[in-house]
Amino acid sequence: MDPMALVTQYNLLQNGPPEESKLATYMKRQNNASPQSSLYSTLSKNYSNLDINQSSVSMKKAVDNFQASIPTVDFVPRNLVSSLNNPDGPSMYAKDKSQPIQAYQKNVNGTTYFYPPDTNGSNQPNGNIFDDPSGYLPMPSVESPTSSLYAQDDLRRDLLHRNALSMASPDSDRWPDLPETIEDYHDVYPLDIYGHSSKILSYSTSTYRATYSKTGEKCCLKRIHGFRLTITKYAPLIEAWKKINHANIVQLKDVFITKAFNDTSLMFIFNYHPDSESLQTRHFNSNETMNGYNDPFSSDPNAPRPYSHTKNAILRHQHSNGLLSENTLWNYAIQLSSALRVIHGSGLALRGLCLNRVLVTGHVNNRARLRINCVAITDILINDMASSNMIGHFQQEDLTDFGKLLLALACRSLIAVHQDNLATSIDLMARSYSSDIRNIIRYLLSTQRRHITELMPMIGARFYTQLDAAQNHSDNLENELSKEMENGRLFRLLVKLGSINERPEFNLDPAWSETGDRYMLKLFRDYLFHQVTEDGRPWLDMSHIVQTLNKLDSGSSDTICLYSRDEKTILVVSYQELKHCLEQSYCEIASVAASDDHIKAE
Repeated sequence: MDPMALVTQYNLLQNGPPEESKLATYMKRQNNASPQSSLYSTLSKNYSNLDINQSSVSMKKAVDNFQASIPTVDFVPRNLVSSLNNPDGPSMYAKDKSQPIQAYQKNVNGTTYFYPPDTNGSNQPNGNIFDDPSGYLPMPSVESPTSSLYAQDDLRRDLLHRNALSMASPDSDRWPDLPETIEDYHDVYPLDIYGHSSKILSYSTSTYRATYSKTGEKCCLKRIHGFRLTITKYAPLIEAWKKINHANIVQLKDVFITKAFNDTSLMFIFNYHPDSESLQTRHFNSNETMNGYNDPFSSDPNAPRPYSHTKNAILRHQHSNGLLSENTLWNYAIQLSSALRVIHGSGLALRGLCLNRVLVTGHVNNRARLRINCVAITDILINDMASSNMIGHFQQEDLTDFGKLLLALACRSLIAVHQDNLATSIDLMARSYSSDIRNIIRYLLSTQRRHITELMPMIGARFYTQLDAAQNHSDNLENELSKEMENGRLFRLLVKLGSINERPEFNLDPAWSETGDRYMLKLFRDYLFHQVTEDGRPWLDMSHIVQTLNKLDSGSSDTICLYSRDEKTILVVSYQELKHCLEQSYCEIASVAASDDHIKAE
């Protein structure tokens, strides 16, 4: 960078902008404690020891200090500030002059304006954009010309991926013993990784996806191998769990015993949520897995020891896994507390809340949906009929397990939740998180009698943050749905138009599509898709196509001029007339297609 430019900037910071400049006028309207005052004081301090003859290393350090001191204020584009602070991205202070600058800047009467490059890649603004008298032109967002017509790419990609998972078919060579149907469920597909079954208590389990024959709904089937007891006595308990329909609980649909696997298997039917993973899979390494948490007294010499090595082990896990943001922890805490509130309010207990039983759907933490999985399984497998008299005790255990789950996430270590490590873990957690989240975990892990509703005032106004995020996400989804709804409407028009244009023969008339109303629709097709520029290049304008189709669908009275390709035929018609031609021609095709009488050529 030119050292004289730094000196010029230093003089500007010492003397301030010219009084007649728009920047000075804008700054006068700011409060005395505005970020600009701290900007000038910081920059003055950074440049106080700057010398023109200093070495390139010192010069680079001064430039770095200048970049780091730029706050994100109203008249500085945020994406430019982020590029200045990004050592790996393009920068206006980069040594490599061939590196592209992310924004074009121009000084007008003392005010610097920032603009993105135009579509040709140059850094020159388009049009007369410096005529705004406000003194501040916000940096416009750069969007695709068709971004308002289609759903967002990431949303579309997620939905397509989930749909693909829902439609996957099993490999008969890999699973030769897989039954075709299980009672009223068909299209059975194993969900266990590599076909390996897991364990719940002393029972082996497997998980499948299947389609319910009566409704076509995709369901998740949890199979308990070799279950030899009856479930008749658990009918009231099963019905109570089936009534719980909550956003953060995987709903239980049915429970029955089947012999489809050539044994007596107990089947739990749940709602199916594709592309989900457990909290442990998402946030912890696979080598830390052991029934949800590590055993501190394991005979494995590689297992972390719970005493002298505990703090170092937890810190090592934090460093390798990375800390979760506090917003993510609050998001998880609010969702899980909401689910426990409904469960406890129904007179039930979860009995065994751990990282493996909580599913996560969504790839962004702020939008991640948690769902408690495998409800009611523990109640039946333990076979403890006296449990109804101990619901209060089990609910207290749920709260303790909830506290351990949050502590494990905060420390990013599974050994943090063992009894001998709790004090150390809470102390380490307090270094990175606020006292509010620490107080909630302490309350959940305390020995006093607790109640899930007592967490509500401890969470406080953070409920509103999550509510706002959920509502904004809902609004965004509705907006994306409206785009696809409009696309579906226009797609139906194109289907009708494509069924008529260039049809080689209809009712033994090979010229049917070239005469009468169909010829007018052919010229309209050329007007819609085949226009060219003055120099003969194809003219591609999505807005023209969408606007024209909308007018056609509404039957607008606006008129358009249609030309034949040899320019010997010119028609001036309205969209209303074109719509009538389209509907009449398509109805003619549809009536013949639905008729049982087939016209055959002689």
